[in-house]
Amino acid sequence: MESKAAEIAAEQQHFDLAHKHRERLRAELGETPDAAANPGAGRWLAGFRRNRRDNLAPADHEVAVGRIDLDAEERYYIGRETILDDQRQVLVVNWQTEMGRRYYEASPDDPQGLALKRTFTCDGNRIVDFADLVFAQLAEAIEALDGPDGALLAELDRGRTGAMADIVATIQAAQYRLMRFPLEHVLVIEGGPGTGKTAVALHRVSWLLYNHADALRPRDVLIVGPHPAFTRYIRGVLPGLGDEGVEQVDVDQLGPPVQRGRPEDAAARRLKGEARMAGLLARALEARIGAPEPAERMLFDGRFLTLTGAEVTAAVAAARQSTGPYAVRRQRLRAALAQLVRDRGGPVEAERLPPVENLLERLWPLQSAAAFLRGLFGSRRRLLAAAAGELSEQEAALLYRRGADRLSEQVWSAADIPLLDELEALLNGATGRYRHIVVDEAQDLSPMQLRAIARRSANGSLTIVGDLAQSTGAWARDGWEEVTAHLPQTQQVVVAKLRYGYRVPRQVYELAANLLPIAAPGAEPVQVVRDGPADPGIHVVEPGERAGRVAQIARDHLQAQRFVGIVVPAACRAEIEFALAANELPWGRADQGELDRAINLVSPQEAKGLEFDAVIVVEPEEIVAEDPRGHRLLFVALTRTIRYLDVVSSGDTLPLESPQTVTGRIPRQRTVEPDPDPTIELPVLDRLAEDLAAMIAGGAPPALWDEILQRAAALLDERSGRERPQGRHHRA
Repeated sequence: MESKAAEIAAEQQHFDLAHKHRERLRAELGETPDAAANPGAGRWLAGFRRNRRDNLAPADHEVAVGRIDLDAEERYYIGRETILDDQRQVLVVNWQTEMGRRYYEASPDDPQGLALKRTFTCDGNRIVDFADLVFAQLAEAIEALDGPDGALLAELDRGRTGAMADIVATIQAAQYRLMRFPLEHVLVIEGGPGTGKTAVALHRVSWLLYNHADALRPRDVLIVGPHPAFTRYIRGVLPGLGDEGVEQVDVDQLGPPVQRGRPEDAAARRLKGEARMAGLLARALEARIGAPEPAERMLFDGRFLTLTGAEVTAAVAAARQSTGPYAVRRQRLRAALAQLVRDRGGPVEAERLPPVENLLERLWPLQSAAAFLRGLFGSRRRLLAAAAGELSEQEAALLYRRGADRLSEQVWSAADIPLLDELEALLNGATGRYRHIVVDEAQDLSPMQLRAIARRSANGSLTIVGDLAQSTGAWARDGWEEVTAHLPQTQQVVVAKLRYGYRVPRQVYELAANLLPIAAPGAEPVQVVRDGPADPGIHVVEPGERAGRVAQIARDHLQAQRFVGIVVPAACRAEIEFALAANELPWGRADQGELDRAINLVSPQEAKGLEFDAVIVVEPEEIVAEDPRGHRLLFVALTRTIRYLDVVSSGDTLPLESPQTVTGRIPRQRTVEPDPDPTIELPVLDRLAEDLAAMIAGGAPPALWDEILQRAAALLDERSGRERPQGRHHRA
């Protein structure tokens, strides 16, 4: 112990020296910039210094996370940023450099030329402990760095704060390999709950920005999340790594700024997400182009000038057949009509051509996305014409709705936003300006949402993050090819899976994993690496006691200074809100982007991607019953915790008593989508059949059962005949 204490003291001297020079740099960057040759250069220099200063780690953060020794003479300290002394000697090396790569990827099988890897445990900039890997002594070890190390497990004991922290100190070898994967790919990072896939994707952005600085700037990167609460949760990670200026949005922000919040029934929502909608919109827009009269008479300066219908028709046809968006082709028609007028001796000056503008507006009307879509959805005739055999009359009828009297009063649904974005591209052109795009929870996005992402990509380089076992909603997927088929086809797709679950406690994951045979029959459970502080708490209550018990459990966690998430189904939400308010507990709503309270109320859908110290899951039966993929939603809800889980249920028979008894008593859904895969296990088939029989028996008289089953069989035959998309996938 004495020798280790002496070594810690020696290492602390290096940490103190590096800290002194980091703070010296911070002070220098805060000084007034030197006189520049011109005011513009002075402003640029001031901005550069300000950004450089702001990107330094906070003064109370450790200067390094580890050390590597190549031999007795050559060693490097690895940290969040490079730190130099006043003689320009390197004290700490950035984690994104080649030496950082060797620190993270070194293993007994491939030491990367290292003799030793040292990982520090720190309290601020004070070294508390360190752990060494001496590779000459570990030649017989297996997967030493693919599993968790001590630094990671210590990090997991830190409480959540409502914002995701960076993981530079705890990056594992498998994670680091994905961070530095080549830019020119579609990289799909798949991982179960707690595998760190979101953090890996964000740190991949930081690594790419550092190592491709000549071709990739922060404004060239877009990060798309599933909902506002998630975007707020991750927003601080990249600035914390020194990368400012990366645009981060939720998927519903990929569209024009319109008033949102219109409810949508499930059938219309599903239809609006289909890729067929892109063709309908394109056909409807082309149909707005008119045909000229047999003769077009225009009045210029008191004199009539006539263009024949044939020559105007030819000009319209030429504009139709030219390339480019609607607005660009409209400009070409304007120029052609103006030239025809000049050829007839009409005026040359543009300000004297209002009659041409009037004719242009009648033939090729100026459009905005919102006005066009409101008009299209408000016209059964136009919808049927644009359906063109690709949509049935019943489907076209689903889209019909009466619009608001004023466009400014129109309220749009979430499913409308990708359609408005598609129209913006048809009208004015796509905006493919991002050289790398990260999409989180991509497994739930509709084809139209994926098209909105695809047209923002300049080169097809993307990082896709998700977990098929957590795929829910109208577009729940069972394969990544169903997602990537709607993304740019210019890059190779590689699917890489994270195997280790670092954050969800073993007791919690074992309970949740019992849902997987029904929720995702083909999913492989992750290997959980840590125990939690307690087994899940199971609370069976009377319905009238439910809200009060939730409030009591939340208060207990609050008093222990834990960051709490309450996952509640829609049927119970009002009573839980009332109980929290009545007990004067500080709580926030994730549906409003809030995650800054100690207690947070989230729906199962909003819980995706979030983490809490303690999670209270309310009425698992209702969570399952409220959604066609309810088993997956319940799996998501149960795995949002990094420490404590409580389940509150008023059911007579609790569905989640223990890992030993849960499998045969998983809650049933009100509606079921049977899996057509003939290789599905027989016990699962039995349960699906039971659910289907119960649904039919509860909704129709016995005399109709045979007819219902025959019609259901016909529908299943029709579905099974659909062609599945072909993938371009390679598994890493």
